[in-house]
Amino acid sequence: MKTVLHVVGARPNYMKIAPLMDALRSVDGLRQILVNTGQHYDEAMAKGFIRELSLPMPDRDLEVGSASHAVQTGNVMIRFEQVCLEERPDLVVVVGDVNSTMAATLVATKLHIPVAHVEAGLRSFDRTMPEEINRIVTDRLADLLLTPSPDGNDNLLREGVPAERIHLVGNIMIDTLYRHLPLATLDRVADRVTVRDGEYAVLTLHRPSNVDVRDTFHGILSAVATIAAEMPVVFPVHPRTQARVKEFGFDDFLKNVQVTGPLGYIDFLSLTSHARLILTDSGGLQEESTALGIPCLTLRENTERPITVTHGTNTIVGTKTANIVAGYRAAMRGEVSKQRPDLWDGQTARRVSAILQRYLFG
Repeated sequence: MKTVLHVVGARPNYMKIAPLMDALRSVDGLRQILVNTGQHYDEAMAKGFIRELSLPMPDRDLEVGSASHAVQTGNVMIRFEQVCLEERPDLVVVVGDVNSTMAATLVATKLHIPVAHVEAGLRSFDRTMPEEINRIVTDRLADLLLTPSPDGNDNLLREGVPAERIHLVGNIMIDTLYRHLPLATLDRVADRVTVRDGEYAVLTLHRPSNVDVRDTFHGILSAVATIAAEMPVVFPVHPRTQARVKEFGFDDFLKNVQVTGPLGYIDFLSLTSHARLILTDSGGLQEESTALGIPCLTLRENTERPITVTHGTNTIVGTKTANIVAGYRAAMRGEVSKQRPDLWDGQTARRVSAILQRYLFG
């Protein structure tokens, strides 16, 4: 019997691990263990994601909660080491680029447990982003690097990773999107927002560099207010973002914006998949909008997912008011790209499963 230990730490990790666990479920001689580090510490929302994505409840919950990067990473390492010593896994699977991803990789590597990194090779080339550090460290140590797009392969090869450890598999989060898209009807959110299909924008903001810096946040919300005067804007607001709106006295910018609380995965997909435009600082939404064929304005100066720009619907507009508004007007005039990245076909988990089985069973 072989044991695979899957690690999740934040909501996007669930969307990436769910299809893989499903693909591995019928493999004879394989035991799967799900470890939730609790990096995303809203227990109710975490359970909601587990239920919606048909995941088993975590076998282990480390309950690390919110803290500084150092404290959070350290707590994951201390508690995850004990899990590894007790379960003796043959492989640890990590996904994405959160602190839990790097911390679990460090622990497993020092215990001589092989690591597979799903969503390997992405680079923003901006080391002020904590996620970039997590990506670099994880990819340096992982034994199997499973990339979503060719640029990931190129980045890893340039960094000296042996080619035999790199596998182009496609974007596993798109597996989850396609699986749940039939359920994502606009009726699901009609009790919380008043919009017409294809005639509104969706906004998400959560990065500290955007919402914790007053001038930057002011510039973004000024642009949002301009857009909201012309088109309905729906804003499922992150708790830290809501706190900054109050702290900085920016409520007036949102007077014409439909603000909601955080949404579950399918409810949020219901909102984004019927939108005319998406404005975001989220990496995952850059990918999902590309798969959905919906224009996306990324409110950052760079992206670790350049294929969403070259082969998708994404435009990097930064955080200055004039640039965001100009991007919005261009998106309203322009035609949506019909090009899509190769292997973003809903079958990534099947490809990853085959690679893991060959690695474990020969």
